[in-house]
Amino acid sequence: MLHRRSLLASVALLVAAPGAAWAQSAYPTKPVRLVVPFAPGGTTDIVARVVGEKVGIALGQQMVIENKSGGGGSVGAIDTARSAPDGYSLGMATVSTTASNPAINPKLPYNPITDFTPIVNVAATPNVIAVHPGFPARDYKGFLAELKKNPGKYSFASSGTGGIGHLQMELFKNLSGTFVTHIPYRGAGPALNDVVAGQVPIIFDNLPSALPFIKDHRLIAIIVAAPQRLPVLPNIPTFKEVGLEPVNRMAYYGIYGPKGLPKEVVDKVNAAVRKTLEDPAVKKRIEETGSLVIGNTPEQFAAQIADEFAVYKRVVAAQKLTLD
Repeated sequence: MLHRRSLLASVALLVAAPGAAWAQSAYPTKPVRLVVPFAPGGTTDIVARVVGEKVGIALGQQMVIENKSGGGGSVGAIDTARSAPDGYSLGMATVSTTASNPAINPKLPYNPITDFTPIVNVAATPNVIAVHPGFPARDYKGFLAELKKNPGKYSFASSGTGGIGHLQMELFKNLSGTFVTHIPYRGAGPALNDVVAGQVPIIFDNLPSALPFIKDHRLIAIIVAAPQRLPVLPNIPTFKEVGLEPVNRMAYYGIYGPKGLPKEVVDKVNAAVRKTLEDPAVKKRIEETGSLVIGNTPEQFAAQIADEFAVYKRVVAAQKLTLD
């Protein structure tokens, strides 16, 4: 009798197995939430919305964009880290959330290397120092001279303490021997608004969110962090050109999930994003912002995150930066 029951149980498992496998492969069976850890209007938000709808179509379910700003991106990152590892709550991974912010704030309740599952780097974005038209310089030489002549007189806006704009400016200050006061915001959108309004004279921002204001002459581009001069800003030098190559780092905008995300989910989302990035309209929209389309593997993205985290830990140590 026991032998018969055991045989029946084995048969039941064999019959159930194909169904279980099919259930897993059916992911997603409901909308997928994608958390943007910054306010609407910044580059992270722009990239998420450019790809989100098409990625949802490729997955067969809606991708719902949710902005969850604060703490230099850490509020949204914590949300992603604490989500169930089922693929229904993912996040936008940025240098701020996975490198610069954790580097300056060791008390964050997540480790950028061990508490997430990298899925794909969507785009790489140049960064730019821009000033309000009322600033008394129009090019890098004049900008640097003005800062050196008036240490502490000027302030700069960033997307938040520990964000890439904050720490890249700190790296610039360290290498150029200048001092500018940091004014943190809850995202690039609010920071840009105040610089455009003239309340803060300088911003270190991702190019896609700053570029429309530069094109409208409401901001003046001073210098860019990019591999070479950009077609959209052909007269603006790179940090490498002025002898500050360590500042010449581009931002990344990727998608990740909480740790323990099943490989099947990772592979499906990765494939959906890469398929989306092949769409000429999506590619054109991303490149129009001055960004480069990436679409790499989970392993390559994980390596990028680890490298950036190491870089900004060194910046924090060199500048003796704290949150206090």
